[in-house]
Amino acid sequence: MITYSGPPAPDPGPRTEWVLSEREVIRLLDLAPKQVRQLKRLDLLRQDRKQVRFRELVGLRVAKGLLDAEISVRKIRRLLHDLERLLPESTSPLAELRVVVQGKEILVESGTALLEPGTGQAVLAFDVGELVRTAKASASRGLIRPLVPRASEADFWFEQAGKLEDDAATCEEAVTAYERALEIEPHYAAAWNNLGLLRHRMAQYDGATECYRRAFEEDPTLAQAVYNLGVIAEDIGDSLSAVFYYRKALEIDPDYADAHFNLASALEREGRRDEAKVHWREYVRLDPHSHWATIANRHLKEIEKR
Repeated sequence: MITYSGPPAPDPGPRTEWVLSEREVIRLLDLAPKQVRQLKRLDLLRQDRKQVRFRELVGLRVAKGLLDAEISVRKIRRLLHDLERLLPESTSPLAELRVVVQGKEILVESGTALLEPGTGQAVLAFDVGELVRTAKASASRGLIRPLVPRASEADFWFEQAGKLEDDAATCEEAVTAYERALEIEPHYAAAWNNLGLLRHRMAQYDGATECYRRAFEEDPTLAQAVYNLGVIAEDIGDSLSAVFYYRKALEIDPDYADAHFNLASALEREGRRDEAKVHWREYVRLDPHSHWATIANRHLKEIEKR
């Protein structure tokens, strides 16, 4: 028997909550294309919107575990209906209850009660903390930190924003701090980029795009700003523009590992596997020991099989 634990996800605060794009969720959970289709059939990956909140990410991780255990979509759908009755106020019950797989049967534990009778549990730990760290690492891609801090008032507000932006509860304060920095120094490219990244996390796509473009105008060597334009193009479904921007970022910085990763992913979705293979390999060369390298190597193996 295997247990997929779904302890309560951390509360990001009442005012602002970061969102993850569908692209980030697929990458974070290493979802196969078939699993993406199955999760959409279950309405866990919503067809009508592209943003996923962290609590929903935890539930998706549990659902992926069930799919990996070869539990059918029909049984998972029935489980979801049962959980809706058990926790009618919850927006993501899979993130709050312990789901137990016994053979092909699914039991749900809440306190001492089981949704269906069962005994003899062996628990496989589900590390939500690691999921938090990985999600934050993904959200921080494209962020800029100057190698040598400057000493102006604008830099003071830039540094204040940097202290606030990692916590969704203080995200709006970080936005205000970056805006203060830009009021003082309108040509501050790094502040434009990082303000765009915060707005991007908050699903304010038009505002984020404007910030990234302004950052690149102020500093045409800023590969991160062009990379971020590619990310936002992917998030709104414009794959051709995403490929253009990722290639542009690599023209500026050929060793930009994240741009290789995202370009490979975008090319593979377009069916351009031979081109994708080059960039998967470059990513593994540049960042061989990361979580993302494991995903890149899996894509390389699948391309080689084809």
